Order: sequence, then structure tokens, then C-alpha cells
Amino acid sequence: MRFTLSCFLLLGLGNWLTTPTRGEEPAKITHSFLATGGETYLLDGSGKELWKYPGSTRDGWVLPNGHILLALSKSKEHPHGAIVEVTRENKVVFQFEGSQSEVNTAQALENGNYLLTEAGDKPRLMEVNPQGKVVVDVPLKAQTKDHHLQTRMARKLPNGNYLVPQLLDQVVREYNAKGEVVWEAKTPNWAFTAIRLPDGHTLIGCTHGNQIVEVDAKGQKVWELNNDDLPNKPIKDACGVQRLPNGHTVFTSYAARPGELKLLEVTPDKKIVWTYTDKRGAGIHTFQILDTNGKVLDGPAMK
Repeated sequence: MRFTLSCFLLLGLGNWLTTPTRGEEPAKITHSFLATGGETYLLDGSGKELWKYPGSTRDGWVLPNGHILLALSKSKEHPHGAIVEVTRENKVVFQFEGSQSEVNTAQALENGNYLLTEAGDKPRLMEVNPQGKVVVDVPLKAQTKDHHLQTRMARKLPNGNYLVPQLLDQVVREYNAKGEVVWEAKTPNWAFTAIRLPDGHTLIGCTHGNQIVEVDAKGQKVWELNNDDLPNKPIKDACGVQRLPNGHTVFTSYAARPGELKLLEVTPDKKIVWTYTDKRGAGIHTFQILDTNGKVLDGPAMK
């Protein structure tokens, strides 16, 4: 079924309706998702809150065992940030404290380790084993004037390297375990999210640029989405991004106020097919779409 521009925004979850063919009922898109940011919560497809974490977070994943892995914002309890794995009852089953300015990445790896980044005078990426021992320590090449704008959603790639968006440096770099830069792509604005796609392209959320770009293996732009492509210019700080198995792109509008669009899903030809809004004061920093119309997404999450 082809999505058209004659869509109607529903209140609440803001599901968009597709235009039905003769004899069909309108079909709506629903998503269950994890949201991180000033508020951290899990919603089902109807908008019901299934779980909430009592703290501000930077990054997060729902793990196959149902636990949730989070990168925690720095706070009185965690002055340098931290990563935690918690049960749905918020029992901590793993915790690792940062040692510099803040922690901005959390990823559970297939080898059982946890990936995190530390921002500070010596920015670095680390793998920590389940016993809390640092087993990989990769120094990152980044400016040190502003720790907060060093790195965001770093991810380990299938080839064993690490993809790191670096905000104020306006670049996405791929590092090997020795800390060598083996690939990089300049970005038109602060790079917040970087996702290596199966075809070798890289999808990048450029936060304050209010844009999302996709570049090829040579770093050349092959697709772009910005406010000029969408009605009412809804992109306000494009932080978290996820590419769905059907080729659609979901992204946050982190600076959206209560009642404004906080998550949007667009097709490759830039048609909006789903949105989410709420009355919460906190914006959505990053997220993980978990299912579509009740069906769990296939394959690893591209976020």
C-alpha cells in the first residue's frame, strides 16, 4: 500500500493513516519504543507506559533478555556518568562508572562485552567485560575545549571497528582497535548519530543542523532530509535516528516542546507516515523502535 500526503494526524501517539484502496479499512502504523533523555520510558503501540527509569539517560537498548541497557547522564549519584543494565523492576545487574566528564554511549556486544565512550580531556572508547574490566581502550581524536561536544552514539561494526560521530569536529570517524582512523566523512553540522547500513552507506543525524544525511563509502552525500522537505518544518534538533527494515527512517526532534512532534517516520521519498507527540516536558534524546503494528522488527536495530 502506498502512503500519500493526504494523511491525518491522530492525537496521543500521533499515528498516521494510509489511504485505503476500495473496500479496505484505513490502516494505521503503530510502534512500541524505548525513549531516553530527561525521561526514560518504554511505551507499547497504543501509547501505554510499560516501564520507566528514575533518571536521565543518554543512550539505551532493550536487550534480547528483556533487560534494558542505559548510558546514564552525570548526576549526584553518578558524577561522571555511567552505564547500567537493569531488569524491568529496575534491579541493577551490571554497572560501570565513568571516570571523566560524561558517558555518552552504551551498547551490548555479541561477545558479551559492553561498549561505552567517555568524554573528557582524554576522550576514549572502551569495551568492558561482564566483570567490569576494561578489555579494549581506544583513544579518540577529538577537540578537548568542549567535552560535551566530543562524541555521541558510537557503535561497534561487524568488521570489529568502531563508528564514532564527533559533534564539534563535524566528522564521523571509523576507528580500529588500535585507535587508527580508517575512514571518515565530514558532516555539514554536528554529527550526533551514525549508522553503518548493510550496503556500506552511513546514515548520520546532524543535530542542530536539523538534517539527516546518508553518505556512501567515499563520504559523498546520496540522500538528505531537512526541514525544507517536510511540512511545517518539524525538525528541531535531529539527535537519535533509526533505519527500519522497510527502508523508512525514524528520527527525533529533541528540542520539540510538549505537544509538538517528537518522533517522525519518513519514507525514502520523504513522506511522513508516522509521528509521535506527548505532553512530557522532556524531549527524546535517542530511542529504539521495537515493533511495527505489534510485529517485532527483523534483524539488529540500525540505530
